[in-house]
Amino acid sequence: MRIHTAITTALALALCLTIGESTAASAATPSNSLPPAAHAAVRFKLPEPTGQHPVGSTELHLVDRDRPDPWVADRDRELMVSIWYPARSASGYPRQPYMQPGAARFVDESGSFGLARPGEVDWAATRTDAAAMAPADNHNTRPIVLYSPGLEIPRTLGTSTAVELASRGYVVVTVDHTHETSVVEFPDGRIELQKELSPGVETLKKMVDTRVRDTRFVLDQLAVLRSGQNPDAERRRLPNGLSRALDLNRIGMFGHSAGGITTAETMRADRRIDAGINMDGTLQYSPTDFLPVAREGLNRPFMLMGKASQTHQNQPSWQSFWNRSTGWKRDLSLERAGHFSYTDAQTIVPALDEHLDIPAQTREQYIGTVNPERSTATQRAYVTAFFDQHLLGRPRHLLDRPSPSYPDVRFVW
Repeated sequence: MRIHTAITTALALALCLTIGESTAASAATPSNSLPPAAHAAVRFKLPEPTGQHPVGSTELHLVDRDRPDPWVADRDRELMVSIWYPARSASGYPRQPYMQPGAARFVDESGSFGLARPGEVDWAATRTDAAAMAPADNHNTRPIVLYSPGLEIPRTLGTSTAVELASRGYVVVTVDHTHETSVVEFPDGRIELQKELSPGVETLKKMVDTRVRDTRFVLDQLAVLRSGQNPDAERRRLPNGLSRALDLNRIGMFGHSAGGITTAETMRADRRIDAGINMDGTLQYSPTDFLPVAREGLNRPFMLMGKASQTHQNQPSWQSFWNRSTGWKRDLSLERAGHFSYTDAQTIVPALDEHLDIPAQTREQYIGTVNPERSTATQRAYVTAFFDQHLLGRPRHLLDRPSPSYPDVRFVW
């Protein structure tokens, strides 16, 4: 079954970018011989944002007419991005879906990221805490934060952190890397799936290069938006006031797994990004072939967020990056976490487990054994503190030393 194979490959490759975890994906993915569910599908809810701002959301379809798609012949490169922003009011606006209908159907039919049988999870029914097309609060311009997801993982899995940051006053742009993400749905309902990927260093290098180019193109299109023009390919209506809310002089970025790699490497290539966070993404193509950013380091603020098996003390590429980086830096280890603890899986897996009795081994492979609610609160606190300090100029002592309020975090010096 092609869909099932695609998800299996996606998880395997995503985990392969964190050395030593490549076996988790195949073990966590159920057999495609399982029958569809015979009971009502499970619904879940993401944690509510804690900031003072209501949150709005919209999507953009971006087409790079100057760049051929590297994965599909005779096509321009096209992307889908979501924008999450502080809104003037959310009243009277519908909640933004967690997934668009076609993408939700694909994820369900493919086995819900290896967590359930088809029909067991109602992805389409889940709504975010963002109001679709609500007017932007542009009383002040807002710093921009970009998000890149893990290799072949949709941008959807970064929604909770994006909404949290938007509620704290940031404009957050989440990006899908088409044909390398498991599924991308475009405005006309067209679905683009990941392409078959040949293993090897050259494929990984091509992916990183493509992701960096994608990110820089998104930055270019945000400048178009800030100028008052509409970069959406269909010229769909934009939320009132959104363009005037963007502050292109204060830009941060974070990403999970390959998205963390994308963050670091894009910062090396593009000085428009002022500060970045890598969430559990190795910085090497192979044990002996490091990314340029790992060989050169950065001179701007950067935070590594890993787990016990991924710190600059035990991973050579992180150590190389750490030793060569001259800017402000931190290495925080979320102890007892899993690779996907840095995504919405931290919320989704326990929620599904309550109804579907997910095997303990599968749950641990995804999100470790860290307390889910405490993990979410911890990540929100440190990510927000990092961008507050380095984009807003507000010193946050939380970043100086361990805090008893967040006992799961270890500072790695």
